[in-house]
Amino acid sequence: MSDLLLDINLQHSPDDYFGGEWQVANRVLNHNDPASPLAQASQLVLTPGKLVARASNNGPAQTGQWEVMRDEMLNRPYLNFELPTEATRALVTRLRRSADGLQSQLNLYFASGMELQLNRAS
Repeated sequence: MSDLLLDINLQHSPDDYFGGEWQVANRVLNHNDPASPLAQASQLVLTPGKLVARASNNGPAQTGQWEVMRDEMLNRPYLNFELPTEATRALVTRLRRSADGLQSQLNLYFASGMELQLNRAS
């Protein structure tokens, strides 16, 4: 990602900014379950209501659901993920986009302590 990315105000960001095909660029694994589908994912595909987590080891993809939730006081976005073997929630800690909206970077902090940095290029 060589283009300049601008920080997006998370309290006012549209929920559709979180959808799309995301590549895992960086991860900090949790010690609780480093073998979970989301911890092993190399790609997350977020379409309206549907989640596909593809593993980097060419294993089978897992399909589930996702949704955007916001806390009442600060309107911070959380992403809820439900897969057949895993259900978790992640706080969106940073969202950056290029001026034309074709490139994005998304940082997630999971309840388990895992962190993911995701990149998207349209």
